[in-house]
Amino acid sequence: MNYNTKRRVAALLAVPALLFTAACGSEDDKGGESAEGVAQIQGKFGAKPEISAPKDAEPSDKTVVKTVSAGKGPEIKASDFVRLDWTVEKWGGGQPLGGTWATASPDAKTPRRQSVEQVGKQSQQLPAKVLDAVKGKKAGSRILVQGTAGDLIGQGLNTASGITEKDVLVWVLDAVGDTSVDTKAEAKGEQAASEEGMPEVEAPSQKAATITIPKGTKAPKKLEEQVLIKGDGKKVEAGQGLIAQYTGVKWEDGKKFDSSWDHGGATAFQIGTGSVVAGWDQGLVGKNVGDRVLLVIPPSLGYGASPGSELAKNTLVFVVDILGTV
Repeated sequence: MNYNTKRRVAALLAVPALLFTAACGSEDDKGGESAEGVAQIQGKFGAKPEISAPKDAEPSDKTVVKTVSAGKGPEIKASDFVRLDWTVEKWGGGQPLGGTWATASPDAKTPRRQSVEQVGKQSQQLPAKVLDAVKGKKAGSRILVQGTAGDLIGQGLNTASGITEKDVLVWVLDAVGDTSVDTKAEAKGEQAASEEGMPEVEAPSQKAATITIPKGTKAPKKLEEQVLIKGDGKKVEAGQGLIAQYTGVKWEDGKKFDSSWDHGGATAFQIGTGSVVAGWDQGLVGKNVGDRVLLVIPPSLGYGASPGSELAKNTLVFVVDILGTV
């Protein structure tokens, strides 16, 4: 399993990156652009933006980063975790090429899917240069990023999208939330013994957990969960970005298939929106920041709905440390 596949095991992104295959960044040019060469943005923060090109105007030939409206939240720093709404259009195109606003919830009770990213880390959805534009801005801000596909996306441009290097693209990002979490953090406190029939867990500091499947015990048919360490933070709500350490093994052979510790530390994803496997949504919403949670997830709540996955038939066992929300 390659690196990107491993990262998607716990956080299977549901909004495809249509325009690029891998993000490539470069330095922003933020100065000296006339309004005539910059897209106009209508609508308030938190509502789907309307993008239009000024009448009879040619787009600027330089990349533009502009704060459309400034928020009042904390300043977004390098390595912060952010939750974003975003959309992207071709200059004068009028139709979104991707984004979160189109990910309508199947019912009124389910929050809409958004992107949860770590500034400075590779994203599966946003080019590095676009994501980097939120750095230094305040949470609650709406930000415009405009430039050629060649400059903003670089060598990772997906030519199958029909976009050329010279096409001018306009991104609008709403920085919904921001938080700073140490990527080497872990749940603290005395760990409870596993309940009867549940896997045993040893969690050495700064390393992937060792999870031992109980011998002679059949895999459960429904989700099983246990809080091993009780945190004292706020409850996790559906729609939030959740920042966590995790280790996952297969019930069938006890072999580890993924761990955040193998990728440099904590990762983040949106919870309670179908952006991750259903076992995570059901097992982690309502838990507390600071909790260490043991989850046993049957295929029907794991990757059983994705027959192409190599884990489609496996019962998955995860140990998850909830470090924060955004």
